[in-house]
Amino acid sequence: MQSKSGPLRQNQLDKGEFAGESSLRRKDERMAVYKRGNVWWYKLNFNGESIRESTKQSNRRVAVQMEAAHKTALAKGEVGIREHKTVPTLKVFAEHDFLPHVRSRFATKAKTQKYYEYGVKSLCGYERLANERLDAITTERISEYVNYRQKMKTQHGHDIPIASLNRELQALRRMFTLAQEWGKVERALPKVRMLPGEKHRERVLTPHEELLYFKAAASSAMTQYADPPLLGDVATILLDCGLRPEECFRLRPQNVTDGKLEVHFGKSENARRRIPMTPRVKAVVEKRLKDSARNVWVFPSQTRSGHIEPSSLKKQHARAIREASQMLRDESGRRDAKLEPFELYTLRHTCLTRWAPHMDPWTLAYLAGHRDMNITKRYIHPQEHTIRDAMKRAESGHNFGHGRKASSRHKNVS
Repeated sequence: MQSKSGPLRQNQLDKGEFAGESSLRRKDERMAVYKRGNVWWYKLNFNGESIRESTKQSNRRVAVQMEAAHKTALAKGEVGIREHKTVPTLKVFAEHDFLPHVRSRFATKAKTQKYYEYGVKSLCGYERLANERLDAITTERISEYVNYRQKMKTQHGHDIPIASLNRELQALRRMFTLAQEWGKVERALPKVRMLPGEKHRERVLTPHEELLYFKAAASSAMTQYADPPLLGDVATILLDCGLRPEECFRLRPQNVTDGKLEVHFGKSENARRRIPMTPRVKAVVEKRLKDSARNVWVFPSQTRSGHIEPSSLKKQHARAIREASQMLRDESGRRDAKLEPFELYTLRHTCLTRWAPHMDPWTLAYLAGHRDMNITKRYIHPQEHTIRDAMKRAESGHNFGHGRKASSRHKNVS
């Protein structure tokens, strides 16, 4: 006699088997598609061949359906194993695809072009990386390149700064992204990670350092230069309006309207902004416009661009720092006293840091011309006295609140 539990037991086993198959299918589905950036890719095996393709979709469900459709088509013989594309080497891709794209995309931004061209030159200088196919480059190969570069020296015999190495790695990262977008590779390329320990500009001038610097910029030592007040005028605009140096160098008469400086273009679309001029900036600009009434630039110069460039101020700026250091030694009576050297860009950092306590972050980001609040945060360097004042204000409000509550409780008790 057949046990009643026999068919039931068999039915349960079948259900369990189906449940196991379903679980395996779900697991296989999870493993078949994977995300690279914002796009889903799929991987499948057919007749011993591995196929990886981008779905060019950001929706995972659609990516799974595309992977299933491709697998079904292969099984039915509707399509064969697709021929693999010839993947270019890093050097070939850089010279034939990447650099032409950079030169057309950034035709009006010479600095951006030079940035990528320098990065490509450095990357292609290491043959083991330059002659490797894009899809064969591994994180180990990238690490080899970093070690190779770290053993090299600058033309002055110094170690290559981490910031410079990271700029080269950023160029490599951008090439990888475009190679995938343009379908030059059929597999996801490795992530390019930046090196830790990069030094950022954190210098902010104190009021005393600012006074010494401007005194030096207006001293008789500047008379040896063709335009003695040039450094002081440029420094005034950078410090009071927070412009990038190149934005100041490119000022035209049409950038000055209604008591404001208008920036029409720059590093990004957010560079477009209007910044009110302080009285001393207004005086500088009006004098410059008057002196060069027939010129197309506020700061004209005998350069290829027709306006001043960083090289136009390099010697004058260095001389001003030396003069300021001498003033500091005379003032303090100390032979070792000196004004620590700084770049002109430090004046922009100083300006934004001084503005920060007095305006909301969105206004600050607008005046700075930043597209991202995280970038603005890099420019804000709270100083000891501002931190101390803020804590005093907070402490005062804290005590005031407690005192008021205590007073209120005292009245209720009485």
